[in-house]
Amino acid sequence: MWWLIAAVGLGIPLVVTAMPEFAMFAGGALSAAIVSAVGGGIVVQVVTFAVVSTALLVVVNPIARRNQRPPMEARTGIDALRGRQAVVLERVDNSGNGRIKLAGEVWSARALDDGQIFEAGQQVDVVEIDGATAVVV
Repeated sequence: MWWLIAAVGLGIPLVVTAMPEFAMFAGGALSAAIVSAVGGGIVVQVVTFAVVSTALLVVVNPIARRNQRPPMEARTGIDALRGRQAVVLERVDNSGNGRIKLAGEVWSARALDDGQIFEAGQQVDVVEIDGATAVVV
């Protein structure tokens, strides 16, 4: 009975905080409750709780974390342009007077670091969008 109470008790913070780790521990408590119901001793119950909780944390938690982040395709607007590659159309340096072709459009661009110069035809990566200017490396 105590393991079921623990499982419900661990489920409450899961709902309140949306932290999947609580579900892993609740699953371990539920497994220990099943072992208790079939007559397992307290040592077997505690070991079952520890093993199942650890296994769930190691296997399921990374999958849950990965699925919480929006995929690259779901990003829109300026966020969707960060990390994309572009082609230099006019010399890009730190002055902000250069031009690149990014996602089919011509953008003004500047280099992230002083002293970096990109010539026409080179591929660059967009690290951020500053107003209407792409910052590239």
